[in-house]
Amino acid sequence: MKMKLELVPVPVEDIDRSMAFYTEKLGFALDVDVSPSPGVRVVQLTPPGSACSIVISTGLDELSEMTPGSIKGLHLVVNDIVEAREELLGRGVAVGDLAPVGGGVTYAWISDPDGNTLTLQQMDWRTGDAF
Repeated sequence: MKMKLELVPVPVEDIDRSMAFYTEKLGFALDVDVSPSPGVRVVQLTPPGSACSIVISTGLDELSEMTPGSIKGLHLVVNDIVEAREELLGRGVAVGDLAPVGGGVTYAWISDPDGNTLTLQQMDWRTGDAF
């Protein structure tokens, strides 16, 4: 059996503010922005090079129960964390210091406007086709 994780819900307070952060600051692609019925809005965003997206929404019962800011540590894997961090800092994103944790793994943390956290991660052995 094969399974693919393709969509992760991220609870936010203000869809437009969050959409601007993810597209303008983090460089995510805006895949979908639809309002299929009154009071419902679904926005899907994908990090560059990723097969997994996030969804921010309003009016969907199962997602409306999630507290904005409650998602912690979504990993954004990069092949050069120094370069990625510098690029994000240049776009005005507050990125934490580099934190080497051993075994060739380095992290740096980011928060979205609601306090959901994302973690830049570099694994030194994941290069070329392995990345």
